[in-house]
This record gives sequence, structure tokens and C-alpha cells, in this order.
Amino acid sequence: MKQELKSSLGRPYVTVEDDTTNRWIAVDWVGYLTADSIKAGAHAYTTALAEAGFHCVLNDTRKVIGPWDHSLEWILNEWAPNAAAAGLRYFAMVTTPDSLADESAQAFYAQLKAFEVKMFSDEQAAMQWLQQCDAK
Repeated sequence: MKQELKSSLGRPYVTVEDDTTNRWIAVDWVGYLTADSIKAGAHAYTTALAEAGFHCVLNDTRKVIGPWDHSLEWILNEWAPNAAAAGLRYFAMVTTPDSLADESAQAFYAQLKAFEVKMFSDEQAAMQWLQQCDAK
């Protein structure tokens, strides 16, 4: 199932889709992310993960504009433990190197302990890593 969350202006900021062939949740973020949009999007894909019984997320942030440090504390202290409890074990994060969003992703990567995360600039490499992880 595919869901698209939109801002109050009607612009999509995240698409969440369960990939039943690969057994992961694919997440595609777009634009400038607020604290509220990050919370709503994270909740949507964590719920989709739990309902599908998957353990992997392919999280694409290449279309994100600007940093999301404003939500880092919430992500690390609230979302990550809840996502792990929902079954998340492997999180592939696709970023654009040397962007403001990538700087936020690097801070996330450096501090996260709840599950295994790996960062990629190439979506195919991220998908290959997830396929190997899910086989474990």
C-alpha cells in the first residue's frame, strides 16, 4: 500500500510504500521538513513496518531541502526506540553528500544505537545492502 502525506498547503512531503517483493518499507521525503512533518512521516512508516512485519526501511532523503537537526533529539530518543520495538532492524538512508540534509543525516548516523543504520549516496547500493541484511 502506498500513502502520501501532504502539508497544509497540499504539497506532498513524504511517500511511504510497502515493497512486498523486497520485504521493506520505502520512504521518500521531499522539500523542507518541519518537526511536525517529520513526526507524522516517521509514525506513518513505522506503523507500515509493524503492520507488514518487515524489518527494513529504505529511507530516501535526496529531495529534502535544508537541515532537520530541529528534530534530531526526538528522532534519537523517542522515535528510534519505538521503531526498534515495531521491528526495525536495518535502516538504509540515501542522502545527497555535502548537503544540509546530509549533515543532519550524519549526526543521526553517528548517534543512533537502536538498530543498524548505513548511509548511501546511491540507491542501488542501499537496496543491495538491505537485501543482504534481510537474509540474515
